[in-house]
Amino acid sequence: MTTFDDREKAFETKFQHDEDLLFRIRARRDRLAGEWAATLMGLTGAEAEAYAREVVDTDIATLGPHDIRDKLCADLHARGVDISDHRVEKQMAQFLDLARQQVTQD
Repeated sequence: MTTFDDREKAFETKFQHDEDLLFRIRARRDRLAGEWAATLMGLTGAEAEAYAREVVDTDIATLGPHDIRDKLCADLHARGVDISDHRVEKQMAQFLDLARQQVTQD
């Protein structure tokens, strides 16, 4: 292998590592957001856990950056929770920071 091939392989490995890290951070953020929303909707126990998992699965199945926010807002409004889209988005940003800290400390 040449030096160029070694560098290319190193860049590919770093890219793969960074993508895996980003995936884990987003999944953790989604779980935190799902647990938060479940609490606001009055869900507890297995229902809350199932809802948090549903939020994570929604992010995995969709590609849009606002799909999770839209789902949370729709679900919260359907349950009669008075909350703005901006508030949900702000909370998700806080969860993203928390998730980044948690995943990088693991």
